[in-house]
Amino acid sequence: MNIKITHNWLLEYLDTDATPYEIQKYLSLCGPSIESVTKIDNDFIYDVEVITNRIDYASVLGVAREAVAILPMFDKRAKLKDLASFHWTGENGKRTEKVEIVDPDNLCPRKLAVVMEVSIGKSPQYIKERLENCGIRSLNNLIDITNYVMLEVGHPAHVFDYDRVKTGKIFIRKAKNGEKITTLDKKNYLLNSNDIIFDDGTGRIIDLPGIMGLDNSVVTEKTKRIIFWIETNDPKAIRITSMRLGIRTAAASINEKNPDPEAAKMTFLKGIELYQKIAKGNIISPLYDTSPDIKKEKLLVIGYELFGKKIGIEIPKKRINSILVNLGFGINYLEDSRIQVIVPSWRANDINIPEDLVEEIARVYGYQNIPSILQPIVYIDQPKDMEDIFVFQNKIKLLLKHLGLNEVINYSMISKSMIEDGGLKIENHLRLSNSISEEIEYLRTSLLPSLYKNIQDNSGRKEVMRFFEIAKVYWLKKNDLPDEVYKIGIATNTDYFDLKGIIEAIYKELNIDFCHSREGGNPDIIEKDGVFMTEIDLQKLINNYHQVPKFKSLNPYAVIKLDKTFELSPKTTYAIVRQKAFKSKLLQKIELVTLFNNKLTLRFYYSLSSRNITEEEAKEELALVR
Repeated sequence: MNIKITHNWLLEYLDTDATPYEIQKYLSLCGPSIESVTKIDNDFIYDVEVITNRIDYASVLGVAREAVAILPMFDKRAKLKDLASFHWTGENGKRTEKVEIVDPDNLCPRKLAVVMEVSIGKSPQYIKERLENCGIRSLNNLIDITNYVMLEVGHPAHVFDYDRVKTGKIFIRKAKNGEKITTLDKKNYLLNSNDIIFDDGTGRIIDLPGIMGLDNSVVTEKTKRIIFWIETNDPKAIRITSMRLGIRTAAASINEKNPDPEAAKMTFLKGIELYQKIAKGNIISPLYDTSPDIKKEKLLVIGYELFGKKIGIEIPKKRINSILVNLGFGINYLEDSRIQVIVPSWRANDINIPEDLVEEIARVYGYQNIPSILQPIVYIDQPKDMEDIFVFQNKIKLLLKHLGLNEVINYSMISKSMIEDGGLKIENHLRLSNSISEEIEYLRTSLLPSLYKNIQDNSGRKEVMRFFEIAKVYWLKKNDLPDEVYKIGIATNTDYFDLKGIIEAIYKELNIDFCHSREGGNPDIIEKDGVFMTEIDLQKLINNYHQVPKFKSLNPYAVIKLDKTFELSPKTTYAIVRQKAFKSKLLQKIELVTLFNNKLTLRFYYSLSSRNITEEEAKEELALVR
């Protein structure tokens, strides 16, 4: 995922003399990748890539923390400004309203809430501009504040209309199968028992937590009182519900990556401050925090020698300590050149072992400052069957490219219409329960529908098209995961004989008889709308492969060639003709001559290695094939 933040916003947390373009360059080298910097009026917009395990820098504060550690490595001043606004200093006097929070199964480990009297209106210009420059539409001050604090501090927040909740109660539970909701964007969804919801204690669902609010509790122009709310969630539950329903919000993208629970408290306090400042907010309830002591310290012990051993160069201890402190880690000095490192709450998910600390030092010190030394090659044996598959894939890919075919790589998932157009059965395909599009809904059991579509999509070019793909297909298996089978798919818009020649080249390269008697010797060939396609089982090719060609002594006696044409029918197929023909001890091989108007002309080669045969003998043998 990516987020956008502005330079002036970043400077509210970061004291630095670095320019926006220097920040982009240096952070991209050693930390979060800033993909672009765009100048707008008197400000700059950073487009920041957020990797899955580093959700802690999906905010202005998070980027500032990274900058504090990285910029000094390039002789730039960088210091985090005072974070006093994240410490509650307000009054805790008598409150007239309350929120009853019920979570019997602890589905949301931490809940923070407060009821406030507010005045709805437009947001101040600076908030509106910052949100819109960062790709978020400004709606009103009450909703804008939740988006603003999420982008500033890094934890999603929500606001309810207190009077529309009616009971003042938030009951957290699993949904019942078949319950329905209408989200803020007026879309209807059907829930199941895996989904976590909030109801108001009467069974009326008022929120799909961590993903999106509902239409029946959203603030409106009539809103006078709000519940400002933040909860922490089970990342797995958020991911499953969000993907199944196809609701991909910024809140869901963050919550499914397990953001820092301490950031929830910081976001909460910052939100209260903004409601008081720009929405005439007046607190009329206690401040609820169901897990005020949720913070748990994670401690790691590491020796300084490990940094040099793993990185390959000696980095001064003073520099190591400085980097760790600037990244927010605490340090306790131990004996024997060891330190105890206190992991900050926002890094608790991705810093788990001493080697993680080594990686932090290496990246901030700068991979560009570490000499490139070729390490000894360590070969790790692969399972024999996997080794064979990789070797054969490369061998066949190289051959097909030399034959002038283009490799294509398609999705492993296809649509229902592609399955039906390919003459395949839907019930034989495994359907994804969390597909984000109908175009990639089923795991494919054949490569041919995808290859046929490749030809169709390029047909306007009026060119010869010869495509191939080597990939897995997935066959349903009762009460188990599907079988994964490697296939070779080939498609061309030329003609049958071109495709036949390609297949023969593959079999020749692998020293396999094209008309082999064992299963897997002959691929099925399909013609559809002028497109000729075939699919071959890679494993069966491997099983029939001969590394050294079979030696056949030269036959000193004459070979008699006879042609015969067959009218194709269900009772007269090539396979049946071939089976009958090879009952003769005189037959050496069969070749296809022509295939036209459902008539198959074959050439039969008759001979013996012990004596000459007569043409009459050969004709007698061929006469038996009908």
